[in-house]
Amino acid sequence: MLKGKNAIVTGATSGIGLAIAQALAAQGCNLMFNGLGDSREIENLRRGIAENFGVKASYHDADLSKPEEIPALIKAAEDAFGRLDILINNAGIQYLSPIETFPTERWDAIMAINLSAPFHTIRAALPGMKRQGWGRIVNIASVNGLVGSTHRAAYVAAKHGILGLTKVVTLEIAEADITCNAICPGKVRTPLMERQIEARAEEYGLSYEAAAIEHVEEKHPSKKYATTNEIAALAVFLCGEDTTSINGAALPVDGGWLAW
Repeated sequence: MLKGKNAIVTGATSGIGLAIAQALAAQGCNLMFNGLGDSREIENLRRGIAENFGVKASYHDADLSKPEEIPALIKAAEDAFGRLDILINNAGIQYLSPIETFPTERWDAIMAINLSAPFHTIRAALPGMKRQGWGRIVNIASVNGLVGSTHRAAYVAAKHGILGLTKVVTLEIAEADITCNAICPGKVRTPLMERQIEARAEEYGLSYEAAAIEHVEEKHPSKKYATTNEIAALAVFLCGEDTTSINGAALPVDGGWLAW
């Protein structure tokens, strides 16, 4: 479906981002990915994607917390592939604390990665997409972009901001064959979620598995975690040729959380 298209995926070295990168590659999409990790492991990941799926795969080490490095990421993809068709803004960080003790440096870091970085990537990518007359932008937001949660002031604020940014981009490019949508995952067993489960187990003296069950049951009527593959499948769908009229949407993948 996406054979010959070219994509950037941020936060693509683990979790949701890795699943999206692999799903795009499975559809024939060339990849420029960005994320944290050991350089040898990242190179093995890059080589594996290229060999397993028969696509071009490159890595760029732009620090998304530094706006001045982001245009180089977009340009690297355009130089490597000739054009950039798809931008997946997935990179994100989290920190939990009551507002009155929330460290200001943590607020700034979360805003930089979760909200400012997508603005800068979109800003740099849109001119090329407009010139070629086609583009797909998918922002990985969160159910916390639609509802609040205690102790997550920065994360909730940033994810609400991503949904606002998605709508503004949509309005500005609505007449072109360019779309900008947001996926809003609920609880997904990513490394970030695993750390929250571990913290819950320690705080309440639970086994890891008992903490994991409690953690999902309190929000998901399904009593099941969403999977990275479900998120990836939706991202691939939104990047297709037949989704032009799906634009500015915030699509939950949340086990029924928002139906409570």
